[in-house]
Amino acid sequence: MPVSTLSSAVLPRLRHLVCAAAALGLLAACEPVPTDSDAPAAAPVQGAAWVSSRSVPVEYRARPDGEIVVPEISAVFLTERNRRQWVDYSGPEEANTLVVDPYARLLYHVTEPGRAMRFGIAVGRAGKGFSGDAVVRVKKEWPGWTPTANMIRNDPDLYGPLAGGLQGGLDNPLGARALYLYRNGRDTRYRIHGTMDPASIGRATSAGCIRLFNQDVMDLYDEMELGAHVKVRSRAESLEYEGEVVELKSGYVVSAKDLAAIEADQKAFEEGRIKDQKLLEEEAHVRAVAAAEAQAAGLSPAEIAEAAKAASEAFWLKHQPADAGDARDAELEGR
Repeated sequence: MPVSTLSSAVLPRLRHLVCAAAALGLLAACEPVPTDSDAPAAAPVQGAAWVSSRSVPVEYRARPDGEIVVPEISAVFLTERNRRQWVDYSGPEEANTLVVDPYARLLYHVTEPGRAMRFGIAVGRAGKGFSGDAVVRVKKEWPGWTPTANMIRNDPDLYGPLAGGLQGGLDNPLGARALYLYRNGRDTRYRIHGTMDPASIGRATSAGCIRLFNQDVMDLYDEMELGAHVKVRSRAESLEYEGEVVELKSGYVVSAKDLAAIEADQKAFEEGRIKDQKLLEEEAHVRAVAAAEAQAAGLSPAEIAEAAKAASEAFWLKHQPADAGDARDAELEGR
């Protein structure tokens, strides 16, 4: 099948898988090293690729990976800080080093002194719980994922239904690839991995370590050999090399010197064009719980996506102002 085509029977299934994955996007992704029993076993999607938009850079278009098709990244998410790009690099790290800055939400692959490929990342709480040097000791394609006992204890509604774990695939929070970091021969529980939720890149998430777009982590996986050096910056090091950053109402970060972006973001928030991030996170949790329950019940990807959608609609209905509900009732009654 040509790369630019996909059968009408396959495309709807792929869309359902993507919707289900987005609904589970709140899931954490830092967990123990997978065992040999964590086989990928992702639901196969036949066909060479998904139809891609010409407005999306080729590296972020849909990509076949065996029997799985990694969906295209929407141009909406490819902001200047999020999309990969070559940059001058002022840090002291040597070539073939990964530098993670969880505060500026950037990752650098240093390819030579003074030069690096920069990637946007999403950072969870665990992503700021480690700093310093490590090495890539384990790499895995389409890794399996199991919530820890602590995750289940802290959020039983979300993680309880998934206690048995998830096999690798498009609906797995570790995404297409994962790099496992070790220090002094011990697992740091720090992961650099893909994500089922491209909307999270550039933002802070409630759980997990370091996430990249699936296309980005797939290419990094191929470029980084076992034993590769990784440097995770501290807060002080981030300030030294990146300067102060400000989190916008939209959830992204920009340089504190970018006053135009900060003012535009504030104006958009005041005009109601940006939703409150706390409400969005609450809604994401509601969707994730519904999706986890549906998945644990063995429902199809389409049914999982529908359950998440219904939960989302119920959430926003609950948070509508009373007058909005009255207006809707009046409209339905023909008044």
